[in-house]
Amino acid sequence: MSQSEAGLAEVISIEPILAAVQGPDINLARPHPLVDLLPVAVYLTDAEGRITYFNEAAVTLWGSKPRLNSDQWCGSWRLFRPDGTPLPHDQCPMALALKEGKPNRGNQAIAERPDGTRVPFMAFPTPLHDSAGRLVGAMNVLVDMNEHQRAEYASRRLASIVESSDDAIVSKDLNGVIATWNRGAQRLFGYFAEEIIGKPVTVLIPEDRLDEETGILERIRRGERIDHFETIRRRKDGSLVNVSLTVSPVADEFGRVIGASKIARDITEQKRREEQITLLAREADHRTKNLLALAQATVHLAQGETPAALKTAIEGRLRALATAHTLLAQTRWAGADLRKIVEEELSPYRSGEQRAAIDGPTLLLAPDQAQAIAMALHELVTNAVKYGALSVPGGRLRVEWRLNPGRQLALRWIESGGPPVKPPERQGFGTRVMERMICGQLNGEVDFDWRPEGMICEISIFT
Repeated sequence: MSQSEAGLAEVISIEPILAAVQGPDINLARPHPLVDLLPVAVYLTDAEGRITYFNEAAVTLWGSKPRLNSDQWCGSWRLFRPDGTPLPHDQCPMALALKEGKPNRGNQAIAERPDGTRVPFMAFPTPLHDSAGRLVGAMNVLVDMNEHQRAEYASRRLASIVESSDDAIVSKDLNGVIATWNRGAQRLFGYFAEEIIGKPVTVLIPEDRLDEETGILERIRRGERIDHFETIRRRKDGSLVNVSLTVSPVADEFGRVIGASKIARDITEQKRREEQITLLAREADHRTKNLLALAQATVHLAQGETPAALKTAIEGRLRALATAHTLLAQTRWAGADLRKIVEEELSPYRSGEQRAAIDGPTLLLAPDQAQAIAMALHELVTNAVKYGALSVPGGRLRVEWRLNPGRQLALRWIESGGPPVKPPERQGFGTRVMERMICGQLNGEVDFDWRPEGMICEISIFT
C-alpha cells in the first residue's frame, strides 16, 4: 500500500454507515434505507459469510448481482490480490474479518466483473454482534480505487514534469514565502531547495524592483493571473538574470486563494538576440541611408552630352557601388578586400593580352572606404577607356598599393602606351566624384600627374 493509500484508509470513516446498520435489533436483510442511497458499495453477510444485502453501488462495482443468502464473502465474479495473483473468496478481507471476529480495514484487492474488466478496491469489513455479544454477521464497505489511482498517477506525473522542467517552478504563500522549489529553479537561481524553502521570495529580487512583488501579490489575492512578465532577478552568486514570469493563483478545496505558483524562464539569450536584431536594424538603416546618399550624389554630379550618355554614366557608378556592397555582404560587412575590388573593376581587361596588372598586399577596407575606392577606381577605368591607355589596343595600366607606417594606404594608378596625355582644361565629372569620395568622405588625398606618356593617379587614405 502506498503512503497516499494508507492515508486514504485512515481518512475514510465507516462509523456513520455502521451506525445505520447496527441498532438494537440488527436486520441483516434490510438495514436503514439511507444505506441504499450511499455512493459507496455496502453489503452485509451472516456469520457464515452468506450475502444477505447489497446496495446499488455494490452492484455497479461488481458488475452483477450476487445471489442472496447463497453467494459468500464477496459478490464479484473473481478476486485477485494487488499483485495480480488469484485470491480465493474465502481468503478475501470479508472472510478474514468473520473468521478472526475483528475488523480488517484498508486491505486491497481487485474485483473482476463478468465482462472481464477489473476494479481495484479497498475493503473495510467490520463484524456485527447482537446485544448479547454474539457474532451475527458483518458489514463491508468497498471503495473503488480507480479514481484515486488515476488521481495519484496524475499527481505523480505532474510532480515529475515539474521536477524535470528546464523552467524554474516555484510556489509561495500569500506572504511571499517560498513553499516548493524544483530543479529548474536550482539551476536558474543557484539555491538548493533546502536553502531557499521557507525564505521570502524577495531574496531573488533586486532592491530596485521590490515593489514588483507587492503588486504581484495584490493581483494574486484578487485571483488574477500574470502572463509573461519580463523582469530581472538575482541569483545566489549575486549576478542578475533576465526572466519571463508567469504567476498563477493557487486555491484550496473551497476556492480560496492561498498562494501562487510561479514559472520563471531564463530569457537572457532572447534578450541578447533582440538587442542584436535592434543593432543590426540600426546598422542596416545607417548603411541604407549612406548608400542612398551616395546614389543621390552620383545622380546630382552626373554629366553627359546626351541623355543616353548620362544614363550610361549613372548606371556605371551605381554598378560600382553594387560591386562594393556584394563584397561587403560576403564578409557580413566586416570589410572588403582591396584586391577583389580592383580585380572586379579591371576584370574585362585582365584576360587575353593582360592589359592590366595588379600588385599589392591583402588589405581589408572598412565599408565606407571600400565604397569610396570602388567609385574612384570606376572613374579611373572610365577615363582610361574613353581617353587613356585602355582607349587603344597597345595601352597598358598598372594598379599597385602598399601600406605605409601608421596604416596609411598609398594606391597608384599608372597608365602607359596610350594616346599622348594633356592636362585637362577643366575639372571633369570623374575628378569631382573622386575628390568627393576620397577627400570629402575619407579625409584622404588624390593627386593627378598628367605626364605625356601616361597619366598617374595617387590616392592616399588612412585605414
